[in-house]
Amino acid sequence: MNKKLSLLLLSVLAGFALPARAQWVTQTLSLKSGWNAVFLHVDAAHASLDQLVGASAPVLTPIEQVWRWNPNQGTAQFVQSPQQPLDTGSQWSSWRRSAVGTPTLDRLTGNSAYLVYTTTDYVWELKGQPVVPAYQWSTSGLNFFGFPTVSPGAPMFEDFLADVPTLQFSEVFRYPGGEFGPTNPGRLFALRTTPVRRGEAFWIRAGEVFNQYFGPFDVTAAGRGRAAFGESLSSYGFRLRNQTGSPLTVSLRLIESETPPTGQPAIVGVPPLLVRGELNTVNLTHGVVDLPTNAPVSWVLQPHGLPGSEVEVVLGLDRSAMTNDVGDLLAGVLQLTDSLGHTRVDMPVSATKASQAGLWVGTAAVTEVGQYLQSYLRGGTNQLIVATNGSYVVTSVVTNLTPVPTAFPLRLIVHNPATGPATLLQRVYVGLNAGTNPVVANQESALAPGLISAARRLSATHLPWSETNPGWDFSGALAQGVVVTTSVTNRYDDQRSNPFLHTYHPDHDNLNSRFDAELPQGSESFTIVRQLTLSIQPPANDFNSRVSAGLSFSGDYVETLLVRGLPRPGGAFDTRRFDSKGIFQLNRISEIPTLTRVP
Repeated sequence: MNKKLSLLLLSVLAGFALPARAQWVTQTLSLKSGWNAVFLHVDAAHASLDQLVGASAPVLTPIEQVWRWNPNQGTAQFVQSPQQPLDTGSQWSSWRRSAVGTPTLDRLTGNSAYLVYTTTDYVWELKGQPVVPAYQWSTSGLNFFGFPTVSPGAPMFEDFLADVPTLQFSEVFRYPGGEFGPTNPGRLFALRTTPVRRGEAFWIRAGEVFNQYFGPFDVTAAGRGRAAFGESLSSYGFRLRNQTGSPLTVSLRLIESETPPTGQPAIVGVPPLLVRGELNTVNLTHGVVDLPTNAPVSWVLQPHGLPGSEVEVVLGLDRSAMTNDVGDLLAGVLQLTDSLGHTRVDMPVSATKASQAGLWVGTAAVTEVGQYLQSYLRGGTNQLIVATNGSYVVTSVVTNLTPVPTAFPLRLIVHNPATGPATLLQRVYVGLNAGTNPVVANQESALAPGLISAARRLSATHLPWSETNPGWDFSGALAQGVVVTTSVTNRYDDQRSNPFLHTYHPDHDNLNSRFDAELPQGSESFTIVRQLTLSIQPPANDFNSRVSAGLSFSGDYVETLLVRGLPRPGGAFDTRRFDSKGIFQLNRISEIPTLTRVP
């Protein structure tokens, strides 16, 4: 595709981008009266702290203060001992129920450690979007954060840190709850009997060797660890890495999202996900594994540093299986766990049912054509027998479809609207109108004259040209599993497009010998009626085919060509039929749902 056209189409698609949508889990935090150190594995920034626990909260809570630790990761920091929250000169931001003025802390973000003060014991159920661990360890002092361990059944510190020699003898401080004092926070010595509870924050000295340990396995994911397919993304990848010295099995499970908080988009179901399998070296396609809810898929990772200790996981979205309404949100949570039973990493996944409206361009490849071979009656001397009307007597006609040596390409240009039937076009214009808005139009006059150089025209030369370029409506819209048909008529007297006409040849100009009157159909030229059928088939059962189903249509192409000549007795025209078939593929190059028509 031309570079300018690619840039133009990208700008068109950008105009239809939608804001990211979320999926939800609840993190339960058991708070004791006084100060508590917590670490959030969910992002609750959808609401303010006033709305979550303050005066605007739906339920009155005993939480009076929330402080967030904000280490400066850009420069070296050194924290000799656990800090108490301070209003000035510190790396803390705060929210207090009784404070006057604007708080320095308004929202709760994930992957952050907080100090929470409550007037009584309280179980805080905080709903938010799950986040993948992403904490940058510091070697210049204490780190204040938590681990994504399983709950319940959290491992003990000694077992959890067994595969990280640099952390086994680290200083660990924790808040057991209560007012600040000599033992709150206090250094933790009972590493063998103290669990690494999910949601609890600890002060930990990392030592002098850099590490980035969250658990037995590490997850490296793009896009802030959100598998947000939106309306157009088809695949999403991340890497799993074994951090231990022994083989480790990591399992992936898809679970349903919780009900969204008030004011957030409704979730109608779980997205139909696929896991990419091994490459087939014969046909160069990847295998595919469906990922239904609560049906885990596992990988065995070799010990850290050895071949096979890392694996790339590629997820795909099967948009052909999304039978929801356009705009519906499907979301869930991907849970990653290890065979040691130590860690659980939650990764959000979401997808939006996309409209299939827009401009689709592709090719039909004709692979078989029908013959028209007549056999004639012959006499005893092998002479052709002539009927009473002067024609040879036909005994049989062979019209079988036979393969062609080389597939013949036919360009297809189809605009699929949001409602109504799709339209086959002989040509289309993609560009910007006078208001600099992207348009798909049937005439160049719909484009801004000063921006023509950035526009593009696409044409299908096998279809008849006309000034108005109205197109030909199919019997319905393009969609997975449907069959649509249309009929294209090329009139016998169309000097511009009919192949039987040669304007400057007296035997093929469709004019009488005086050149002052047109001859009737069938005299020198014939009307051609092309009946086109597109049968959109389900995608093949390989990874790439299934994940691209939302961005392309493919299937069987069938064309019946009728050549009409002189009228027969009774009014019907003498007609000869030719059949052909093949395959087709259409790719969407624009999401603009409206075809701008200029009369």
